[in-house]
Amino acid sequence: MLETFQEKRGNADMVRRKILFTLLALCLMLTACGANDKSTTSGSSENKTQTSGSSGDSAGAKKPIELSFYYPVQVGGPVTAIIDRMAAEFTEENPDIIVKPIYAGSYSDTKVKVQAAVMSNTPPDVAVLLATDLFDFLDMDAIIPLDEYVEKEGGEAFLNEFYPAWIENSQANGHTYSIPFQRSTVVMYYNKDAFREVGLDPERPPQTWDELLEYAKKLTKDGRWGIELPSNGPTSFNWIFQAFAIQNGTTYDNLINADGTEAYFHTPENVEALTFWNDLIHTHKVMPEGIIEWGTVPSDFTEGKVAMIYHTTGNLTNIKNNAKFDFGVAMLPAGRQLGTPTGGGNFYLFKGTPKEKQDAAWEFIKFMTTPERAAAWSKETGYVAIKPAAYETELMKEYVQEFPFVTVARDQLPYAKREISTHNYGRVAKALNDNMQAVLLGAMTPEEGLQKAQQEADEALKTFKK
Repeated sequence: MLETFQEKRGNADMVRRKILFTLLALCLMLTACGANDKSTTSGSSENKTQTSGSSGDSAGAKKPIELSFYYPVQVGGPVTAIIDRMAAEFTEENPDIIVKPIYAGSYSDTKVKVQAAVMSNTPPDVAVLLATDLFDFLDMDAIIPLDEYVEKEGGEAFLNEFYPAWIENSQANGHTYSIPFQRSTVVMYYNKDAFREVGLDPERPPQTWDELLEYAKKLTKDGRWGIELPSNGPTSFNWIFQAFAIQNGTTYDNLINADGTEAYFHTPENVEALTFWNDLIHTHKVMPEGIIEWGTVPSDFTEGKVAMIYHTTGNLTNIKNNAKFDFGVAMLPAGRQLGTPTGGGNFYLFKGTPKEKQDAAWEFIKFMTTPERAAAWSKETGYVAIKPAAYETELMKEYVQEFPFVTVARDQLPYAKREISTHNYGRVAKALNDNMQAVLLGAMTPEEGLQKAQQEADEALKTFKK
């Protein structure tokens, strides 16, 4: 047994020695190969440079910049598809920048979400918000002035590419803080078939307040109102009232000053304007009583429940697609003069985002506001193209030939004023909205309602007056 054990141990030792010898030989071969490779590489500066460069590119490859883009629309639907497509087209032209749209709900929902993101130090990289949100975000110290970017694009020459009416709500205190994108005015939609039915010329909408009342009386019948105006919230209600105020030649040229520090609600002209609206409901009974939802008005129109409405030109495509009757689009009837407020959304950039992202977002803003894309956006949504050059594109020329109503809101721009926007805007808008609603519900006279609105607005703005 002892001999057998020793014999086996000797055999095992021999196997181990063979393995070690083989490994040692392999190591010597690899070392020699490495030395030869090193000699060859160091002997060729071209090879050395290429190897080093290739390694550096692989290690230092730059990742694309990703931009969060808050956009005010509910998830789903045609507008989201358009925005998705435009974001993809931008990335196709700019592979180093990826835009990720975030659909945040209504304008109000989007504003709240952006404010929450700003307060948590995670602001969006770029957002479309109401032009009237300007002073609220200035009060939060949340947005950056765009003067540096504007200057690089040509300064005033760049801004002059946009319609002047859009720029009014984009600037404050000598700085530009936002860039127009989806802008609108109030226009009148009217049912031409209903006009024919009562003997009105379908190609001649009402030109004045007197004619508006005359037409509304003729058009009102069982199951159909002559006219309907939205009155359900600060944005829509104040917007429609501002149209009447501008048309009546308000003492101060507008309901607010350019710096957003003063409101001019309680004036004789404004009392007359609100009285006209109120009388349509309670005296002449050509409009339904109660508070009318913004979103209900276009549906009531396309369903034939009302013959004339005031609404945003941004609803043009919607009404075109859903009205089963011949309809027209017209400027708002004049009081003492023609007039409408502007409306809609602008692009904003935010403090707290890296400079490289701000630069990338500016490239996206420029891309989205070229004449060609402004024309396409106008055609697909109904918003007014933001630049005169957009109407010189072949796409828009063809669309105007096909659907001339596209130019109504544009042609109304010379009579437009900036939309109501002030510091502490929530309180100011609420003061006007709540008291006007009280008037339309019969709880106050127009004089009482606007006097109270003025007092509350003055209180809300007292700390901002210079």
